[in-house]
Amino acid sequence: MALPALFVSYAGVLGGAERLLLDVAGGLAETPTLACPGGPLAERARADGLHVIELRERPLELRGSVRHRVAAPLRLAAHARELRALARDIEPDLLVAWGMRPMLAAASLRGRRRARLLFQHNDLLPGPAIARAVRAAARHADAVCTPSHCIARELGLPARVINPGVDLSRFQPGPAPGGPPEVLVLGAIVDWKRPDLALEAVRGLPDVRLRIAGAPLGAEGERLLQTLRRRAAEPDLAGRVEFAGPVDAAEAFARATCLLHCAEREPFGMVVAEALAAGRPAVVPASCGPAEIVDESCGRSYPPGDAVAAAKATAEVIRAPELGAAGRERAERLYDVERTRRSYAALVEELAGRRSQVADRLALVTVTHNSERDLPRLLASVREHLPGARMVVVDSGSSDGSVGAARSAGAHVIELGENVGFGRASNAGVEQVDESVTVLVNPDVELVDGSLVKLAEELRRSDRILAPAVLLPDGSRQDSAQAEPGSAGALAIAAVPPALMPPPLRSRACPWTSSKPQRVGWAVGCCLAARTDTLRRLGPFDERIFMYGEDLDLGLRAADQGIETWFWPDARVIHRGAHSTEPAFGGEAFELLAAQRRRVIAERRGRDRARRDDLLQAITFVNRIVLKTLTGRSPKREREQLRALRASR
Repeated sequence: MALPALFVSYAGVLGGAERLLLDVAGGLAETPTLACPGGPLAERARADGLHVIELRERPLELRGSVRHRVAAPLRLAAHARELRALARDIEPDLLVAWGMRPMLAAASLRGRRRARLLFQHNDLLPGPAIARAVRAAARHADAVCTPSHCIARELGLPARVINPGVDLSRFQPGPAPGGPPEVLVLGAIVDWKRPDLALEAVRGLPDVRLRIAGAPLGAEGERLLQTLRRRAAEPDLAGRVEFAGPVDAAEAFARATCLLHCAEREPFGMVVAEALAAGRPAVVPASCGPAEIVDESCGRSYPPGDAVAAAKATAEVIRAPELGAAGRERAERLYDVERTRRSYAALVEELAGRRSQVADRLALVTVTHNSERDLPRLLASVREHLPGARMVVVDSGSSDGSVGAARSAGAHVIELGENVGFGRASNAGVEQVDESVTVLVNPDVELVDGSLVKLAEELRRSDRILAPAVLLPDGSRQDSAQAEPGSAGALAIAAVPPALMPPPLRSRACPWTSSKPQRVGWAVGCCLAARTDTLRRLGPFDERIFMYGEDLDLGLRAADQGIETWFWPDARVIHRGAHSTEPAFGGEAFELLAAQRRRVIAERRGRDRARRDDLLQAITFVNRIVLKTLTGRSPKREREQLRALRASR
């Protein structure tokens, strides 16, 4: 299977470049992760089964007003900080910078990244200064990919050209309907698309109707639309122009005679490829991407910006319906989306190489209690990334569809019939494991790749408890690996917020931030791996504990028996968090957490250590409250934690 990839998009909209991203991501052998702002792209990516990390949304304007020109470098710097954090925390094998801004941000990672870097360059360069910056950044990429030769030529660097493809099954070619010829202009209504030129071209074709389909883009597009409407109402065009708004492309082409495309600097022109797929001739400017798609067999070209020439070319294709069939044949040969996916998957494989995943001696054990919402995501990710592993689901008295979801996914299911608590249920699952390595995993965890195999490989060499890097939904790392309570490391965290520590100290005091494996006092139980016989020897969990503190207790007991716990950042998972406890407690159960932590520490390390830990916890919460207040962030969570700590005594 191809190594996992992290795609990064600055934009959260669903334009042509973003649709291409979804197309190629869906063709990779292993599901990639997409980092992008929330919005249509993120929603569609989730629906398509991609792993999604949401970035902060920022304005897309790069040029224009003075305010935008001043703010653009600052926004780009902030995006670069996001990307550095993602690269550090996720450590992807392949980083795909989807567009110029992610590539400019990725250039700042040079010397600090392990991942290979692919620059997907989708646009023509907007100006000399930006062009110089993009070219300089692109030289740091391991490969550059473009959707058209014109983009590659303008960049001036070696690039792999992979044309975007069309889902041919959506378009059913056939003869154009009878009646007056209908010329279709399809795309966003914005100045650079030049819909005004279409009006002037059709003006000279009195028997032709014009249908402009698409939505205005921003305030500029709204103003342009009003201008177009006024022009269309003039006597030479009155009654022959329709403004259809957003439409389904397949339906629009079914009623059209041909496509008229007017953009003079179109990077590729997906709508042109769709016209060919629908069996409709295309009339395009003799420039940039569309000129690469259309030849004389399936359409005509005209000098960019020349309305008279566009009218002549349109009249020619209307009189030559046979061009449509040739266009469909050209689309099947060159612009099939499956061809695009295969080509892109080969490029990713070439850059990232292959990983041998030997997971046949690995089992994952999860405990469910009304976990139907989250469990399918975990099961699907295991099936995707660790197909050789066995999944054991222990159901602890669920009243929803958790058991059905587990069975339908082929998991081995143990029904306990009542809610016996996390520790006891986990132990029951481990007892049923025959594999040599067991991963204990929460149902609200999701695998993003096959990296848990690395834990299994390490455990065959040493007898330890291993904890992967745990990513939160925003891509940052959860503080899942901790120093022993009351230790020097815990004192350092209490005295100095991790964000203010020098990197070497932060790596030691906050092991979850480290890029290298290191020994820790204990690790959060959302995902832990160990030899199966070791877990059985340890319990693994103390069944007297119904909920909370089981993982801390396990780490302390294991250390007493000579079993070290290690943070192992070469493996990673995503943790959604508190899937069943928040509904039960109306939020995070801070008071119960504090009480259980104190009880476990007192029993395993003595009351003095428990009192010292209480003090360090209080100092930590106070410091975070002060820091968040000074930086304008809400300290509500830390205030609740501090109140719960006091109330639980």
